[in-house]
Order: sequence, then C-alpha cells, then structure tokens
Amino acid sequence: MSKPKSQKEYEKTGAFHFFRWLSGSKDPYVGEVEMQPQKEEDVPESTILERMSERQMIRDKVYDTEHNKELVIFHKIYVASAVFFCVALVGLLLYTVSYLPRTGNPSNPDNNEVSQRYIESGLQETGAMNIVSGMILTYRAFDTFGETNVLFIATCCVMILLMVDDSILKKQEEQNDRRFEPKNDAILQGTAFVLCPIIFIFGIYVILNGHLSPGGGFSGGAILGAGLILYVSAFGFKKTQRFFNEQVYRVAKITALCMYGIIGTYFYITGANGIENHIPLGIPGHILSSGIILPINICVGLEVACTMYAFYALFRRGGL
Repeated sequence: MSKPKSQKEYEKTGAFHFFRWLSGSKDPYVGEVEMQPQKEEDVPESTILERMSERQMIRDKVYDTEHNKELVIFHKIYVASAVFFCVALVGLLLYTVSYLPRTGNPSNPDNNEVSQRYIESGLQETGAMNIVSGMILTYRAFDTFGETNVLFIATCCVMILLMVDDSILKKQEEQNDRRFEPKNDAILQGTAFVLCPIIFIFGIYVILNGHLSPGGGFSGGAILGAGLILYVSAFGFKKTQRFFNEQVYRVAKITALCMYGIIGTYFYITGANGIENHIPLGIPGHILSSGIILPINICVGLEVACTMYAFYALFRRGGL
C-alpha cells in the first residue's frame, strides 16, 4: 500500500501539473513566456503639436469649400434639391387643401349618419353620459385597443434598449441612488408629501368618472403617472419600490392589457354577429354604468400610468 503524499509533495508531481493544465486553472503562458506591461509612450509636446497641425491641414484641404470643386458642386446640388423638395411639398399641400370642402357646408363628408348616430343614440346604446368616451371605447374600441398595444410595445422596446442588469442597479443604489437630483430636498419632499395624495386621488377620480364627465383612462393614467414621477423624484426609488416595484409594474401592465383584450374580444364578437351581450349598461349617470366603458377605462389608465413611470425610470436609472 502506497504512502499518502502531502499537499506540498503532490504539487511537485507531474500529475498535479497535468490535471491543473487540463482543468484550465493554470495559464500555460504565465511564467513561461516573457510578458511585460506596456509602458506609456512619452511623446514630446512638439510632436503632438506637429501631428495636430498636420491633421488640421488635412481637414482644411478636404473641407475647403473655396478650392475643393467636388465639395462645392455637391453643396450646390444639395441646396438646390432641398429648396426644390420644400417648394414641391408646399405646392402639393396647397393644391390638396384647395379641394377641401368649405367649412359649415351641410353636404360635407363629415356630416353623415355616423356622427349623427353617436350623438342621438350614444346614450341609449352605450349608457355613457360622456359621448367621447362612449365613442372611443365602444364604437371604436378596436382602435383604442390598438393604441393601448402601441404603449405596451413602446415600453418593451425602451426596456430592451435601456434596461440595466439588476446587479449593476444594486451597485448604483449602494453608491448613490440620488446622484442626479439633490438628496433630501426639504422643499421638494414637503411639496410632494402634500400634492402626491391629491394627485393620486384626482387621477383615480378622472378614470372612474370617464364615462360621466370629461376624462377617462388616458387622461387619468397620465395624472397617476405624473404623481408617481413626482413621488420618486422627491423620495427616491427605495421608498417608491415599497408599493410600486418591478413585480407590481409587470402584473398591473400585463393584467390590464389582457383584461382589455378579453372584454374587447367578447364585445367585438357579439357585436359583429348581432348577438346581444350580457354586460349591463346600468343607469346612465351612475358610477356603475356604461357597460364595458368603466372596466376598459381602468385598464387603459393602468397601462398609461405604468408606461409614463417606466419611461421616466428607464431613462433615469435603467430600471424600475
């Protein structure tokens, strides 16, 4: 039976060196090939000035508009083409405008049965006191759903371009979370402490009353997003993440878009096939009325608020 070797004795054997080389834990070049760090080249100041002078001479020769004939000809063609296209575009627009119908003419294309249907039958068919909300969230709900998808896709694109790894974000937070704004600004924090609750309540009010008065998901969501931006600017991301972090953002944004799609799809299918949907319109003027408009306004409001806050957070720090 062989005698076990100590660690120092084993490190002197060929097997140890072979297996270390095989596992890649030893660099075969270290200690075997001469490797010296490069020294910074000490260039005299006169040489630097000479190189700068030569570079400037070359630049002056290439971009000399007085003696470089090719550059002069290109510049003239560029200016002439720009003027021509601008004049042609203005002329085309004026020519098109000259064929537009006169304002107030009862035979204009905009005076048709569509707008008349919105005004005369909108309250009965949608249950919404706000004609605009009734139009964009029922008659034209498919267009509004497309706009909401645009917000979702835009946020995804900005995330792909600006999202920073979590480890980098944690290092930035440990170093200085407020490096772009003054830290603990008493005036800003005092103002935000008073205004943020008012802004959030007002944004919720605008969303929930979008079918009764001017407002709705887009305007109410913009108000909520502005409130979130004000809060994070005053108190920082650590306090904001207590109630609105990346997980809450994902759940709210994806759930809102999916719910809008489900409600809208049911409404489209029943309407396209002449089937009566079972979503009650309620009593016009009551908060729980207008059928699908109220839940869709809530979904759109969440989508817009999350998009505004995400844009601000991504451009500011690369994360939510």
